[in-house]
Amino acid sequence: MIGDGASWARRLKVRHLESFLVLDEAGTLTRAAERLHMTQSAMSHWLAELESVAGTPLVVRGRKVQLTPAGHLLKRLAVNVLGDISRTGREMQAVAQGRVPRLNVGSVWAGIAGGLPEAVSAFQRTHADVAVSIHDGPFDNLLKGLEARALDAVIGVLDARAHQPGLEHEVLFEDRVAIVVGQGSKHWANSDALSFRDVLHEQWVMPPGGTLTRMQMDAFLIEQGASWLVPRAETASLAMMQALLHKGDYVGVCSESMADYQASIGMFRKIRIESSIRFGPITVMWNREHVAATLMDFIRCLTQHAHGLHG
Repeated sequence: MIGDGASWARRLKVRHLESFLVLDEAGTLTRAAERLHMTQSAMSHWLAELESVAGTPLVVRGRKVQLTPAGHLLKRLAVNVLGDISRTGREMQAVAQGRVPRLNVGSVWAGIAGGLPEAVSAFQRTHADVAVSIHDGPFDNLLKGLEARALDAVIGVLDARAHQPGLEHEVLFEDRVAIVVGQGSKHWANSDALSFRDVLHEQWVMPPGGTLTRMQMDAFLIEQGASWLVPRAETASLAMMQALLHKGDYVGVCSESMADYQASIGMFRKIRIESSIRFGPITVMWNREHVAATLMDFIRCLTQHAHGLHG
């Protein structure tokens, strides 16, 4: 009997699962026995053994075997387990050969607009077997992921944290802060003729306090004698920023690299600023002691495309 839910699995073997999938696909014990190079008697004995392990019938015997409800559950288990074994085998083989089967890359908005998508595409043309997981979010959170080795590389602004012991970095490009409007703004049609002063009394959407973009924007407001300005909405989500500016009459704040990208696809238009609002150099960082050749190949693609876009 199956019992406590896990004890029966200790008697289950990978070969059981492989053979069960062959039986399901073949449809008869005779055909399954042929494919497995077994006699029909040995095949029947194997099935009886598997049903004894499961503690319940798995198939209904007839001209063509039909899976019982328990048989369908075992089939689902077989597909999942054998799939995991196969994937893990490929990944272990890649690691043994000095390759990395997956890269986890964290990026602030600026990196996503500054060559990261192009770099991923170029990288995978020569590393088709490597999956790339991209994580966006506040820079502080991404750095924690890098320190915990949950991330292989992080794209963000160059500051003192990039010089921590054990970290390497390379500057990708210099970024600034931009002021933008979306299609929901009454200023959309005449945005080219406007300046910062023209939109000062509008409803603003900004990144949350404590983020670098917000700190740089707040410093600029102080310089302009507009420290009284309080945003009507705050968000660290690019998707939410896009939605607010598209649906509502707002003025937004984001990195210039993102503003330029969004303008290229018709989502944002930039408002003229008399004096540049510095954001800082955008850099890629990685752990010196957590480096593989695959990661360095990716970083080379990233720097090439970032320099191509912003050089």
